[in-house]
Amino acid sequence: MTSAFGFWDYFIFIVYAFLILGVGLWVSRDKKGHQKNAEDYFLASKSLPWWAIGASLIAANISAEQFIGMSGSGFASGLAIASYEWMGALTLIIVGKFFLPIFIEKGLYTIPEFVEKRYSTNLKTILAVFWIGLYVFVNLASVLYLGALALETIMGIPMLYGIIGLALFAAAYSLYGGLSAVAWTDVIQVVFLILGGLVTTYLALNTVSGGEGIIAGFKKVYETAPERFVMILDESHPEYKNLPGIAVLVGGLWVANLYYWGFNQYIIQRTLAAKSLKEAQKGILLAAFLKLILPLIVVIPGIAAYVIINDPEIMAHLGDVAQQNLPSLEQADKAYPWLLQFLPTGLKGIAFAALAAAIVSSLASMLNSTSTIFTMDIYRQYINKNASDKATVTTGRISAGIALLIAGIMAPLLGGIDQAFQFIQEYTGVVSPGILAVFLLGLFWKKTTNKGAIVGALVSIPIAMYFKVAPKGWSTSALFVDIPFMNQMGYTMIFTMLVIILVSLIQHNGKDDEKGIPLTKALFKTNPIFNIGAFAVMLILVALYSLFWK
Repeated sequence: MTSAFGFWDYFIFIVYAFLILGVGLWVSRDKKGHQKNAEDYFLASKSLPWWAIGASLIAANISAEQFIGMSGSGFASGLAIASYEWMGALTLIIVGKFFLPIFIEKGLYTIPEFVEKRYSTNLKTILAVFWIGLYVFVNLASVLYLGALALETIMGIPMLYGIIGLALFAAAYSLYGGLSAVAWTDVIQVVFLILGGLVTTYLALNTVSGGEGIIAGFKKVYETAPERFVMILDESHPEYKNLPGIAVLVGGLWVANLYYWGFNQYIIQRTLAAKSLKEAQKGILLAAFLKLILPLIVVIPGIAAYVIINDPEIMAHLGDVAQQNLPSLEQADKAYPWLLQFLPTGLKGIAFAALAAAIVSSLASMLNSTSTIFTMDIYRQYINKNASDKATVTTGRISAGIALLIAGIMAPLLGGIDQAFQFIQEYTGVVSPGILAVFLLGLFWKKTTNKGAIVGALVSIPIAMYFKVAPKGWSTSALFVDIPFMNQMGYTMIFTMLVIILVSLIQHNGKDDEKGIPLTKALFKTNPIFNIGAFAVMLILVALYSLFWK
């Protein structure tokens, strides 16, 4: 489907593109008499204020899969998918309170660097290589593919041109400027992202209400499709396998969220670049509040699209254009692009800029983090231990360029995989429980040994695969079980932790490991602003889940 763009749509999008490139390149410039060093390039000179950190966290997090995929999930199943966002807000509070103080105290550049300080160089290298492979072949490639697919669906831009255009756009400022350029442009990206998302939400709800406004529209959507406002699904629901009821709140979603927000380099890197721990925690708090409103701009439009399509009166009013490329339960991901075609000239440009902002900001963040891990954990460890700042920064830029090139070649190949994003989520979910177990025990249990961590990480893969084979048709055997994927992740982490604990206790006869982290109450002490904000987030979450429980 090709949306009819007018002059003002193109004008707004071009202004957005020049604004991002201009700010990115301006921030990237070398200050007079000062050449970029490693801290400047990879950690933005440790100068980021809280509002830049909060905005950058959300910009890095939200991409095409949220706008397209979560709107599609809203169309197909309803508000239950919002748990990914709302529980993410609570996860951010936990990361800010308990993980960040340890990371910042150790002066980390990368998450693998923590592994070296807590465990060993060997384990750090194993995980560094794994993460580079994951970022290049899974994360970068999937964002390029899904982003280009969105552009193809909405604008009619051929897939190959979309991939090249997105890659060049992200590279234009992120390769040269490093994290500083990424973080400061993210502040602008978030404005476009939220503004464009709200525009689409307003249009959808106003259309449902027949022009009577968003409050009336939301009320009608809620009354027309109450089954799509159920947060906790029961076993009879078609989406129970993906969102298994109460286990969403107390089960495997915590594995996905803690791994993603706590130990994912391209997310946590902007908090490591904060002016101070307090600034990082305030940034985390801002991101948590933004996560609470994200379902409004990525899930509600999908539910509204479902109501519109099933209302003959509204469809007749929209005319023949409404019959083009209609979303369905089998093709729910068409919901968001379908809505965009009804936006008036000007607003369509803002919505398209929001989608581009979501894609490009995620690409830039992943590129920067891939180059950071390669440069700091591989290049300076094994290739050039005495590398100058100039050589380090140059290596970072080159490695980011190579990563982008490889991902660009891989991206079109994902088109041959049915439901590419779900495939990617499951692939990551096989390894994330084991890695999370290694980190959690390394942070909070001083008896955890390097041997226990390595054995646990290796054993976690066959444990995860044991749970995964059941849906492939082996569940008829008494040896296998068929459980939702989110539960698989939860059980895999628990069993992996038991293996790590057992090996560590046997190795040291129950004594503390010499690299165990001493924890004190003072380390986790947070200021009143963070405490009040965290309490407010939790109260809002309780209210939301109470309202939409069933």
